[in-house]
Amino acid sequence: MNDDNRETSVRNAIILAAGYGMRMVPADREIPKGLLEVYGEPLIERLIKQLQEAGISEIYVVVGYKKEKFEYLIKRYGVKLIFNAEYAEKNSLYSLKAAAGYLSDSYIIPCDVWCKRNPFRRQESGSWYMVGSLMDKESLVRVDSSGELVLVPKDNSGNTMIGISYLAKEQAAVVRDKMTALCRENGNAELLWEEALLNRAENKMMIRSRLVDADDVVEINTYEQLRELDKNSSHLQSDAIAAAAEIIGVGNDEIVDISVLKKGMTNRSFLFSCRNRKYIMRIPGEGTQQLIDRRAEAEVYQSLKGKGICDNVIYMNAENGYKITEFIEGTRVCDPFNPKDLVICMEKLRAFHEQEFGVEREFHIFEQIEFYEALWGGKPSAYQDYETTKERVMRLQSYINAHTDKKVLTHIDAVPDNFLIMEDEKGACEVRIIDWEYAGMQDPHIDIAMFCIYSMYEKEQVDNLIDIYFQQNCPDETRVKIYCYIAACGLLWSNWCEYKAILGVKFGEYSQRQYDYAREYYQIVQDILSREEDEGCIT
Repeated sequence: MNDDNRETSVRNAIILAAGYGMRMVPADREIPKGLLEVYGEPLIERLIKQLQEAGISEIYVVVGYKKEKFEYLIKRYGVKLIFNAEYAEKNSLYSLKAAAGYLSDSYIIPCDVWCKRNPFRRQESGSWYMVGSLMDKESLVRVDSSGELVLVPKDNSGNTMIGISYLAKEQAAVVRDKMTALCRENGNAELLWEEALLNRAENKMMIRSRLVDADDVVEINTYEQLRELDKNSSHLQSDAIAAAAEIIGVGNDEIVDISVLKKGMTNRSFLFSCRNRKYIMRIPGEGTQQLIDRRAEAEVYQSLKGKGICDNVIYMNAENGYKITEFIEGTRVCDPFNPKDLVICMEKLRAFHEQEFGVEREFHIFEQIEFYEALWGGKPSAYQDYETTKERVMRLQSYINAHTDKKVLTHIDAVPDNFLIMEDEKGACEVRIIDWEYAGMQDPHIDIAMFCIYSMYEKEQVDNLIDIYFQQNCPDETRVKIYCYIAACGLLWSNWCEYKAILGVKFGEYSQRQYDYAREYYQIVQDILSREEDEGCIT
């Protein structure tokens, strides 16, 4: 779709500032990306001032994570804030959709860009999307000889996608319609707003490129990118980097190649290099001090040291929870839908349980359910039938207690992502189990339930995993007990998710599914016990 290149007045600007900025670890998580300082100035303030200097006074900021930290902008600059209630579960497509009513002759601007020179003007001649001169393997597009943005094949490099765009009235209308359609479809939660610009049938964007030099506009997605642009930024003052440097015995500037690992549900972890060796550092997440006994965790690691069960911890701070481990090359996490992975991981888990390690701490699942609820501070549950569900789940204690033979050191958080698989050239596999922060003395069969609910298994998959762990020889009453644990663990993590939501961290589908497990598996247990009672064989 082409513009007619007539000069039009820019009506407004929409700045997208709702996201978590997870890739900025180890920068302070309390600072949203838009408020990171470069040369002593918050990114978003520089953008707002550049817009106002160009004569653009109607400015909307779409906020989500830590939205209250942006409120000062209203009084200082006269901007308007738009809250994207879906920021925790969905990507920038939904942030722009929240501002769709204002989208016409508009600049669209990500909050995490730093512009050396003012890229905005009062008049624009036609719609464009800004890309950089550097090539990037994560980019979807490249500039062709005519200035159009054509799609690049997967794993090929394209021009760096800066994210700043101008949409004239006609193109804005098309983007609004496409966004509406995309947001109605399931499975699009992770889409970027740029998806609404793509004409996949013609393998190109529907608007032309605006190409800029790499030094003129810099997108800041990571700690390393911030350090490269402004090594004196106040937001580079990271306790984690300082701690890592001190432990290894190097200067802060020797902690390099920093990259964020998976988006942890409890913590934030990053990979870094130092003197040709790689390490992983864990930084505890929001509210973790209320949830985790770090001294007990340190005791667990000490009891497992040198046993070939967990990863190699070189530093563990029992006060603040910082942990550094050696990075194991060539590993992958367990795929809960790969039969081979399930066999080798359940073999490892069973062998660990059979060693019957002991520590001082005991994990009391039903006490933890109450504890997480207490952390809500008197706020009601998001689920209307919570009290009924909780009362039913609590009834399952008697069955669990009657069918628990012994308690040993149990991982508690034995989810697929915590099983690291190492495979050699001949196909032989070795497994390490990581992240022991919830571990304590418990019935080892709770680990099976935890694996199931994190994998979001259906009942057939649950039974398959039980059969693998028990090598097709699971007693019926033990199977029912594991169903009880699924219900109890579902409520446990649902309550945990509700606490994290109060802190501004939401888990969307995962949270809902855990609550569903509590309801569904209580009923499954009751149906089995009622049937056995009718048949006169209840145990």
